[in-house]
Formats: sequence, structure tokens, C-alpha cells
Amino acid sequence: MAGRRIGVLDLREMLRRFRLGEGNRGVARDLGLSRNSVAKYRTWAELEGFLGGAELPPPEVIEERLGTLMLKQPGPVSPLEVHRDTIVDLRSKGVEVRALLGRLREDHGYQGSYSALLRYVGRLEPQRPEVFLRIETAPGEEAQVDFGYAGIIPDPNGRPRKAWVFIMTLSFSRHQYAEVVFDQKVETWVALHVRAFEFLGGVAKRIVIDNLKAAIVRAVIHDPQAQRSYRELAEHYGFLISPCRPRMARHKGKVESGVRYVKRNALAGRTFRSLREVNEHLRRWIHDVAGVRDHGTTHERPLVRFESEREALGALPESRYEIVVWKMAKLHPDCHLVYDYSFYSAPYRYVGEELWVRVTPERLVVYREHERVASHPRAKRRGQWSTHPDHYPAEKLQGLLPAPVEVQARARTIGRHTGELVERLLGERPLDRLRGAQGVLHLARRYGAKRLEAACRRALAFGEVRYTTVKTILKEGLDLERLSSDEEALPQPKTAIFARPIADLIPIHN
Repeated sequence: MAGRRIGVLDLREMLRRFRLGEGNRGVARDLGLSRNSVAKYRTWAELEGFLGGAELPPPEVIEERLGTLMLKQPGPVSPLEVHRDTIVDLRSKGVEVRALLGRLREDHGYQGSYSALLRYVGRLEPQRPEVFLRIETAPGEEAQVDFGYAGIIPDPNGRPRKAWVFIMTLSFSRHQYAEVVFDQKVETWVALHVRAFEFLGGVAKRIVIDNLKAAIVRAVIHDPQAQRSYRELAEHYGFLISPCRPRMARHKGKVESGVRYVKRNALAGRTFRSLREVNEHLRRWIHDVAGVRDHGTTHERPLVRFESEREALGALPESRYEIVVWKMAKLHPDCHLVYDYSFYSAPYRYVGEELWVRVTPERLVVYREHERVASHPRAKRRGQWSTHPDHYPAEKLQGLLPAPVEVQARARTIGRHTGELVERLLGERPLDRLRGAQGVLHLARRYGAKRLEAACRRALAFGEVRYTTVKTILKEGLDLERLSSDEEALPQPKTAIFARPIADLIPIHN
């Protein structure tokens, strides 16, 4: 074929034919060249002295001498060629192409375009291709994880939502776990790892992750700070966190290609009615399609290689991991922080500070750095409040708490017997003794806390748990008399059938 590119071996064959005396027509016909091209090659060979001698020149010599071969007329010279030395000098000093264009126009009157200058600089500075090192790991040594967009899937209410597919790929066998979810929250990220480990039946020594929000607080090359949630997961399962360098997705190329494979093979062109349906499909697809294919790199079936990798994986812990989420939350002036649209109290002295919140499905615990400062049951609904009264300053409690709780708290500050008498007053049902309990506390203003405590002790000893009894004891001065041993040993009356502890009537969070 005329006009095709001639290689060194083709030239050597041409030289051999020239030495055998073949004409240009026959050589052109056999090698698919034009007669003009063959004639130019013959002229070049004669000038180089390749047509004489006992042996043909070796290929490396022919390649070296090709620089003298001019089969085409030289093209037009670039107008930038006259500025070659200036361009080379400025580029060696780090001047970028855009700034170089301005310098050429300002100093030398160059009128050409930026693209022409860019092409010329490209010819002066040919880029060497970047070289990569392919790394294969030992069985059980590494797994790579990533998210990929999975399309639109209806949620439980039938509304279309964006969905994401999570992939965990074992680097040795290429066996993988895949699951589609609606979000990339921390709790979702942690739960997906738990289910992936259980699906694979073990844990790789190192998990390679991308620098996504759910796993990494800051993408720092030398000091990545994984969120406390992910660190706690890693400690429980005993794996090492190995984040990629920023913008270096090829460092987890095995799972990157795995994500593309799942999207194009398992999900593309299919319609799913729910997350459950798509995830059931993925489970079957992993075993029936992905697991038994001839992998393009290993040229083995992933499930076959997985049989030799299974034993190398770390064993699962005896206890299933409880999903834990760590987050930072600010304590507001009302002594509450907000988590998942509910409100939890913490000590007032930390108002304005960012506190750590450790959340499990059943409990929320507040930490200041590593010190535990509050604990609450998880709210069952949005907008729910969980408050410890002692998280408020004492001066703010007056009138804030429900009246029975406030009265009970004030009674305990006076003394044990006063607290017991008020508790029994408030516990009587079906009568409401709140006003009577408040009256007992008011007696402390006139008679003092010490005498009120003694009066309550005497009233309890005689089983007379009433406001009028305590008032009479104080008025008659009976609280100043010592109780005899017989009076102290008087049997206590049985609690009324309707009496209940105050804690059963007024819920107080611990």
C-alpha cells in the first residue's frame, strides 16, 4: 500500500533486495510502496554506503542513520523559531505559557495565538509518560472500599431518590461485597463495613479508603485524621485504616474498576422497585456472575481465589459490633445540644463549647474531650427533650421544674426526715398533697431548717404525715424535746393503697 509508514526492518529488507539487483518497480510492488519512495530510499542507501559490503547493516545502525533521510520536503518554519532561545530561557526559569505569550508580544512583537505557542512549547518539551507500579497483595492483606452512583430508586414511600452503591473488594481474590443505600452518612458507612465483614466471613488487615467525608475528617497526606466513629470500628475489628492520597484514586484501582464493573454489568439497563430488590439482585449477581468470571488481571475466578484467601482473613469478633457514631455538637445557652433533631442536656459550665457526642441505637453519651459529662437514653421521636435538672445552675431551677419535683428537691436539702415526710405527702393518692408539702417547707422560714427537720422526725415517728401536725409540733415547741426510745420504735403505719413513689409520678431522667 503506497504511503504506509516504513519501519527499520522494512528498510533492511529493501536494502537486501537492492543488493540482489531487484529494480524499483518490483521492490515497490512487493513491499506496497510507491516507486518514487523506493527511488528515494535507494538514493539514501547509496549515500550512506549501505549497498556495498559483505553483510547488511544491523537494525540499530539503520535506525541511527535515518535522521539523514528526507523523504518529504521540509514544512514551513514556525514563526516562533526565531524566538527559540528566548522561549527556552524563560521556560527554564519557570515562566508559564500564558505569561510567556505576554512577554513575547511585549518584547518581540509576536502576533501569534496562544494555541500556536502551546503547540511549539509542547514540541520543545515532550512529556515523558508517567510510569505506574502495579502492586499485588498477599491473601487477606488488603481490601479496598468506595461508593459509586447507582441511579434513581424508589424509597419506601414510593418517591424516587438518588442511590449509591458501596463496594468492598478483596485485593487478592477480587471477591467483593456490594450494597445499595440512599445516603453516605457516618452511621451508614460504619454499618456497611459490618455487613461486608460478615458477608466475607472475616476482616482484611488493611482497609484502603478514599478521602470521603464519612471516613476522613481532613484529607492530609501524612496525618489523616479518621473520625472517631471509624477508629472505634477499626479497633473492634482489628484492621488498619489506609486512606488514599488526595486526588489519587488510582491507589485503590481495584475497587475503582470494581465499581465500574458493578454499575455497567449488574445495574445498567435495569429498573428496580426498592432497595431490597436491588440488593437481593446484587447478592445473586456476585455469586453467579462476578464471582465466576475470568478476571481480566488475575485470569482466575474470584470465588476460586477467595477459597485460598478465606483462611488468611482475620476472624470476626465474638460480639457483633454495636453501631457507634461520634459527632461534635455545641452546647447552647439553654444547656442542651442537638442531635438528630432532638435535645439533650449537659452541665451548664460547658455552654458555648463543642462537645463530643457518642451515639448508639439506645444511648447518647456526652464527652468533653475524653471526660464523660452526661448520658441520656436515645430519643424515640424528633423534637423530644431529655433533661437532667442538675445540669442547670441552682439559681435557675426555681420555678423551672414541675412543682412536685422542685418541692422534693428543696425538702432533701433541709434534711433526711423532711425529705421523707414530703415524699410521703406527695405520694398519697388520690388526694393532691402538693399545697401541704409546700406549706411544710414554708415553716422553715419562721422556725429554721434545723427545727423543721426535728419536727418532721417527730411527726414520722408518730405516723402523722400532715402539714397541720408539723405546724403544731413547731408551735408547741415539741420538736425541742427528745424522743424516747419507745416513741422512736413506734410501728410505722402501712402506706396507703394508692400511695406511689414520687419517681413513678414525675419521670426524672438519670
